Amino acid sequence: MPHIRCNRAVTSAGFAIAVFSLLPATAAARLPTLAWQLTHSIQADPSFSPDGKRMVYLVVVAGKEQLFTANVDGSDPVQVTHDAIDHEDPAWSLDGRRIAYVALSGDSSRIWAMDVDGTHARPLSPPDRKVIHPRWNPDGRHLAWCTTDDLDPPRKNDAEIQQMDLATGKIEVLLTGGINTYPAFSPDGKFIAYRHFVGENSEVFVADANGSNPRNITNSPAFDGWPAWSPDGKRLAFSSNRNSSYQIHVMDPDGSNVRLVANTEGRATYPQWRPDGKAIYFSLCRNVDYGAGCEIMVAPIGATDAIERKQ
Repeated sequence: MPHIRCNRAVTSAGFAIAVFSLLPATAAARLPTLAWQLTHSIQADPSFSPDGKRMVYLVVVAGKEQLFTANVDGSDPVQVTHDAIDHEDPAWSLDGRRIAYVALSGDSSRIWAMDVDGTHARPLSPPDRKVIHPRWNPDGRHLAWCTTDDLDPPRKNDAEIQQMDLATGKIEVLLTGGINTYPAFSPDGKFIAYRHFVGENSEVFVADANGSNPRNITNSPAFDGWPAWSPDGKRLAFSSNRNSSYQIHVMDPDGSNVRLVANTEGRATYPQWRPDGKAIYFSLCRNVDYGAGCEIMVAPIGATDAIERKQ
């Protein structure tokens, strides 16, 4: 059976007309069709070894979040966790020997640490506390985390940023009152950046490392969070929906000189600076066709960024 084909033509007067013709069935069969994305993967939350050669990140395998290490170009991936629980928020220690992470099993949410090959895993946080987002203090003697703010999602609850002495196990509260999450120490250990809610809005705050002298550095009607210090301590990367969907931005530690890093579509969060300071890695989650997935993206930070900051 022949198929009808419509061609568009333009007359000398400039009017568009449609010209219909008959195509044989064999020709119609050769016309291109629509395709959609069938497979979707989840790879997210990168953290770097101090020498900048490897990274640790999560990958969903058979429905569970497992941790992998790989070269920073994505080659040579190695799965380092295999147990039937979820593993999130990996953080490579500054001495390069251990990886801290969140172990999720049932109602339990605890910080664990393991050797970089996945061996000698042991819990660090007490079993009676639900904690997330581990971050190593540059002094090498403390590990910070925050209590979970998702006890009854989607409603947020108050969350503290705490710090544990790794030698004694003593835990101290650094920041309390309201919702405080995503701690990030400056490279010199003098300051801590974090996400804090002001009313219903999320802002990036910076305080002294002991939690004193907190100040709102984004102070924006947008939803800002996920702060990460540059290796030289001169900039902070963060995620914000101030332009559209969540995208990665950089700013000075006082909140000035805000600049969009990459014009992405989807939900871009969890920025992490590569130790050489020349790129920011982040998680980008998107709904594509009939599914959703997350991938790790890389945005170069180089001469152009330096020129823009001087202007």
